[in-house]
Amino acid sequence: MSPKMVKADVVIVGGGPAGSAAAIQCARSGLQVSMVEQAAFPRHRPGETLHPGIEPLLDQLGVAQPVLSAGFLRHRGHWVQWSGDRRFVPFGEDATGPWMGFQAWRSEFDQRLLQQARVLGVKVWQPCRAIRPIVESNQVAGVFTSAGPLYANFVIDAAGSRHWLARQLGLSIDSRSPRLVAHYGYAEGSCSERDQAPAIVADTHGWTWTARVQPRLYQWTRLLLTPTKLAPDFLPPEFHALIPQPKRHKANVTWRMANNLAGPGYFLIGDAATVLDPASSHGVLKALMSGIMAGHLIAQRLRHNRSRHSVTQGYCQWVCDWFNHDVNKLKVLYHDLPNPPIWV
Repeated sequence: MSPKMVKADVVIVGGGPAGSAAAIQCARSGLQVSMVEQAAFPRHRPGETLHPGIEPLLDQLGVAQPVLSAGFLRHRGHWVQWSGDRRFVPFGEDATGPWMGFQAWRSEFDQRLLQQARVLGVKVWQPCRAIRPIVESNQVAGVFTSAGPLYANFVIDAAGSRHWLARQLGLSIDSRSPRLVAHYGYAEGSCSERDQAPAIVADTHGWTWTARVQPRLYQWTRLLLTPTKLAPDFLPPEFHALIPQPKRHKANVTWRMANNLAGPGYFLIGDAATVLDPASSHGVLKALMSGIMAGHLIAQRLRHNRSRHSVTQGYCQWVCDWFNHDVNKLKVLYHDLPNPPIWV
């Protein structure tokens, strides 16, 4: 089936947490939404540790029960060894008991969010590739896709850290760190040391994160902050008795932010807007919140005639403030490393 001159209020490129959150928010505001996702689901994404503070957002999006029923591993906090002895850092507790985080298996988590968007009437073109934006009179007016053109009042880029729309529009991307690459992989077996809670451990070259992500499956993430190379056979010490999966992965996690995060006919959300390394610890939270915010502001513009300038500038300021706050927090964190990198 071809879109053929489909017109919607909003076209969203990318069906991950940011895109689904934006789609849900827009649909709940009575907007017509089309989504373009190039991958068939379920798709692989690295497991994600979610702070229990994410639960109110899941409630707001109407996906709390599907996520809670998914059977994701839960934990009360995480182990930290940074500049001193190893210690356990709990999330906290209240009268009902300890707060529990999630070790979300991303392919399933993403699929449950996308299903909620479909239930609310979002038209999902999948698999379908976004080729280039449609620009008319200096305003983004839709997306040319592998299935045909999709026209809309607003286009939201939720396609991730490749910054698809920013690069298509020639927007600059400012880096706040040297090039940083996170390596990650998986190992199978049993590691009782890691079964109860994840851990982050610093050393003279960077840090290593380890977590159980599924029964008998563990993930490690290694970020080097000095000019050294990761050994081809690297495994965290606690995983040496496990069977490593042969394929390892890497991701560019250089701290960066696109300029002009919103403008005539477009918004950039999630990693399409800003990227920080995993020590910032809230990639999915950032995705959900920026998607909700963009959806809310678009509805304010289209349903309540709020001025375009106030909508786009308000969003840009909100994201910039959040990004700068996190950059400063990360610099303080890295300054306390056993061997702080010069650039912090």
